[in-house]
Amino acid sequence: MLTLPADHAPDGMRLEDHLTGKSGPVSVIRAFAEALPGIAARLAAGRLYSDPAAVIGINESGDKQKAMDDAAHHYVLPYLRDAGVRLVLSEEAEDIVTLNPDGLWDVAMDPIDGSNSIGIGAPLGMFFAVFPAKGADFLRPGSEIVAAGYASIGHSLDYGFTLGEGVQIFGYDPQGRDFRQTHANVQLKPKASTIAYNASNQRHWAQGLQDWVCDMELGRDGPRGRDFNMRWLAAAAGELHRILIEGGAFLYPADSRKGYENGRLRTLYEAFPIAFLIEQAGGKATDGVNTILTRLPEAHHEHIPLVFGAAEEVDIIRDYLTR
Repeated sequence: MLTLPADHAPDGMRLEDHLTGKSGPVSVIRAFAEALPGIAARLAAGRLYSDPAAVIGINESGDKQKAMDDAAHHYVLPYLRDAGVRLVLSEEAEDIVTLNPDGLWDVAMDPIDGSNSIGIGAPLGMFFAVFPAKGADFLRPGSEIVAAGYASIGHSLDYGFTLGEGVQIFGYDPQGRDFRQTHANVQLKPKASTIAYNASNQRHWAQGLQDWVCDMELGRDGPRGRDFNMRWLAAAAGELHRILIEGGAFLYPADSRKGYENGRLRTLYEAFPIAFLIEQAGGKATDGVNTILTRLPEAHHEHIPLVFGAAEEVDIIRDYLTR
């Protein structure tokens, strides 16, 4: 491995040391940490062995299911079974999966986020939310979540999570084969200078959002009085990771196209974990107007509009939408 002049042995806290003595679904946090290096390694191998982006079907969310999507789903399940998880709701499975009938935790997960970018070197990721075991389904509000996490898989493998006591981010050390803490108790700045959205969809948005974009694009010469930058990684996990570290805001709103009337991200295994993490970091997450975590899902794979990040910008977007 190339070494830089200032390189030294990792000195961040080991993940296991951080988790020791903590309560709640610690076993689930460990389980995803154990599964992630194998997933990241296969993604890094790209097309060397087969095509991980090969389309093998359509998932319950209506998206093309890639070979890597399905494989990651099945790869994670044994780790969750060993962690005592009762039920799993996955983007890549039509039905809820029962692992341990007497388990303490239920997990909603998106095993591979951003799978349209598999095989082209763009950031990918994973999301999960942990609920106390309860009932036979996942139709419950985000306020019942007790832990959530994400992975960002790019030039590094980064793992962020919260047990309800702040957001911690760990990076994977391939030489030590361990996760080491890189960011502790992450807190977002209330103002956003960098915004993430798909500009090609702008013409389909509600007028209030189009007005917001126009005022933002005018920068220091417009009503906002300052300039903004734009980023669009096309993977919500990568956007979340960047925003937690550098600040900013993200939006994938509802629009007028068929199939996008309720946005495109999924409530239970994308919007809920993002919202829980963002709020733990001092930011906000809404559907444009209403707080995400108060929502009661009506279906396991439903779509929802999502705005998250710096609290001030999320509030400003709400104001434009409710004028």
